[in-house]
Amino acid sequence: MSVPAVVIAAPASGSGKTTVATGLVGALRWAGHRVAPFKVGPDYIDPGYHGLAAGRPGRNLDPVLVGAQRIGPLFAHGAADCDIAVVEGVMGLFDGKIDVDNAAASAEGSTAQVAASLGAPVVLVVDARGHSQSLAAVLHGFATFDAGVRIGGVILNRVGSERHEHVLRDAAVRVGVPVLGVVPRMAELEVPSRHLGLIPAVEHGRAAVDAVESMTELIGTHVDLDAVVRLANSTVSAPTWDPVAEVGDAETSRPVIALAGGAAFTFGYAEHRELLEAAGACVETFDPLHDQLPADVAGLVLPGGFPEEHAGDLSANAALRQQVHELALRGLPMHAECAGLLYLSRSLDGVPMAGVVDVDAEFGSRLTLGYRDAVALVDSPLWQAGERVVGHEFHRTTLTAAPTGAWGWRTWDGVSAREGFVADGVHASYLHTHPAGNPRAVRRFVGAAATWTD
Repeated sequence: MSVPAVVIAAPASGSGKTTVATGLVGALRWAGHRVAPFKVGPDYIDPGYHGLAAGRPGRNLDPVLVGAQRIGPLFAHGAADCDIAVVEGVMGLFDGKIDVDNAAASAEGSTAQVAASLGAPVVLVVDARGHSQSLAAVLHGFATFDAGVRIGGVILNRVGSERHEHVLRDAAVRVGVPVLGVVPRMAELEVPSRHLGLIPAVEHGRAAVDAVESMTELIGTHVDLDAVVRLANSTVSAPTWDPVAEVGDAETSRPVIALAGGAAFTFGYAEHRELLEAAGACVETFDPLHDQLPADVAGLVLPGGFPEEHAGDLSANAALRQQVHELALRGLPMHAECAGLLYLSRSLDGVPMAGVVDVDAEFGSRLTLGYRDAVALVDSPLWQAGERVVGHEFHRTTLTAAPTGAWGWRTWDGVSAREGFVADGVHASYLHTHPAGNPRAVRRFVGAAATWTD
């Protein structure tokens, strides 16, 4: 049987989904459940808080990046050995990839699409500030907009008083939507944020643990957990995702691939390491703020994160910067995404970086955000020229020189764009990709590492 699930969604961003979802995961765990946490979309930060609450990795479900056919198998993989799953949505319930030609009620990559594919009920989190009787119309609209999505209940968040609660409960009763919880305004639970969202749990340290515990207590006190458990359901029948089957025969030489982690490189997917290991790699995590590469390194993965917040400390580790620079000259396979690209640049906000890519990077005020339907322009250790991939950009930094072109795509208004850098064994780009959607690229990268000789 498929593990039962609830999907935590909202009418719009900022409604309190992360507080409710994280607190619900923690409260269910405290009640004795084995909880599998998920996040819809290309979000790297919320799963860190989910993981703290669940005691197991938070995972992503993104039909745009991995393909709709993989959502069920990835869900089954992530929910293995659990008795309930909590899936936090993204933005508003029906929001997703912007496509003017999409005639479906729910956008591709939306929480609604994921909920429908899992056969799981939606619990709508409504920010009650400013709501009164008109809440009935909001709930009615969301409950009837897409016949493939079932609203199983509502959690009223940031409720101001008993009188306010009474009015909102009456509104929900009018349209037949059960109230599963009423959460009072608790401003002290706000987790500090920065330019791309919440501060990652790894960086936030003890404060993140304290915040998760407070969320758990809040939701455990004010949400009917038994009602949530009774509501939970899923109808996934697809086989469980298997990283070994995805990559095929593993390299027998067990090349060592160094995977950057720590406070500056927190953006990644749990499936990436699983695929690297399935392809035969021995994955060793290191922290570029303090560590050097393993002596027998044969490949380097630099994922996304917040290097701009740690540029001084990254630069201070001069031994690692020199090591990476020299290995790049020798053709070591390197896969760098976003933060990784910035680390490989000459400088970031004026302080020296590894100098592998001949550009300087600067933090700015403009947010670059969105899915990209990209094509590989040249061969690299991961992709062959002409291969297509869907990726996601999410950054506020800019480069002082034009990219040579790892990727090409057309913008929403039809303008041709080029992005990223490929040279020898290096593939460096702003574009985030999901390895589960591109297992052949992972297999090729491990193969390149296996054949690299210093």
